[in-house]
Amino acid sequence: MRHATPNPSDPRRESSTMPLSSASSSPRPPQPPASPTPPGRPPAGRPADNGSASTASRFADGLARNRESTLLIVLVLVVLGTALARPGFLNTQNLRDVLLNVAIISLLSAGMTVVMLMRHIDLSIGSVVGLTAYLVGTLYVQHPGMPVVVALFAGIAMGLVAGLVNGVLVTFGRVPSLVATLSTLYIIRGADYWFVHGGQVNATSLPDAYSRLATGALLGVPNLVLIAALVLAALGFYLKFYRGGREFYAIGSNLEAARLAGIAVDRRVLGGFLLTGAIAGLAGALWLARFGTVDASTAKGIELQVVAAAVVGSVAITGGVGTIWGATLGALLLGVINISLVVLRVSPFWQQAIQGALIVAAITLDTLLARSVAKRMMRKREHV
Repeated sequence: MRHATPNPSDPRRESSTMPLSSASSSPRPPQPPASPTPPGRPPAGRPADNGSASTASRFADGLARNRESTLLIVLVLVVLGTALARPGFLNTQNLRDVLLNVAIISLLSAGMTVVMLMRHIDLSIGSVVGLTAYLVGTLYVQHPGMPVVVALFAGIAMGLVAGLVNGVLVTFGRVPSLVATLSTLYIIRGADYWFVHGGQVNATSLPDAYSRLATGALLGVPNLVLIAALVLAALGFYLKFYRGGREFYAIGSNLEAARLAGIAVDRRVLGGFLLTGAIAGLAGALWLARFGTVDASTAKGIELQVVAAAVVGSVAITGGVGTIWGATLGALLLGVINISLVVLRVSPFWQQAIQGALIVAAITLDTLLARSVAKRMMRKREHV
């Protein structure tokens, strides 16, 4: 008997040769295409952000962008609180004393801001102020008729020399700025003791025209405050609108990216230390006009107050963040707190303790804000 050859077109052959799994299961209906994730809704498998997290994120973002406004509010609250506790606090003399004391600190904190923006620090400014104040006073003793402008430029020149030494050590010697300026702090202070030899310059050795830098006023505003305001405004304008000022921020934000962008990092860092030294020299000359009597211990330890003012004023110690306006507000806030504690008859120990607590709070807040911003940026990348 001859077997029949199966016909390929026979439908029975197709069913007999069909795989078991296909034959035993019914065909699936066509599936509709997956609908896209609605806008604003997280993809499947990702937890949705709750309202509290979103609110906290917006609050952190607003706080990070308006640190100066926050400082201003705190400053007003401190003034109002002290005025309520001591009704005589708000008077012209107290306001004048605060402005005169803060003028020099704000100048120095502005100079510190320049180097801190590039992730550096200058601890020698207190010694520069002390030495400059004494040397300018000595010049007046030897040359009583010296013009006031010449004295101010002499102080700036002395500060430039100190800034040049610090800048060369950091840029060409590759010495960390903390170590370099800590060394020059002691060297310059030692030179101050050597020059002074236990003596001092008295206010009686200064001409009246020079003393009027602190005692005189224009439209009720002390001359010293006006000089500081002009310098601060010019420096703030430079940092915000000029390429050189923006490069300070770029270096502190990302050093390697700044190099790849063609920024002359070493030259800019050297220029920053020169600028800081010049401001410290000017502050030393103004210190002499403000207090009249200077000796080897003048401005000793003031660098800590300056760093505190800058940090409280939202200048980040990690570089790349900060403004002259913020540093000035930080100096003003610390000055108002100090005089408020004196008016309230608080122990000097607590004055230093509160200043230290403000530094810790400012650094902690900067860290928390930086983490919040970083997390928010990562979430945005994940949703893209």
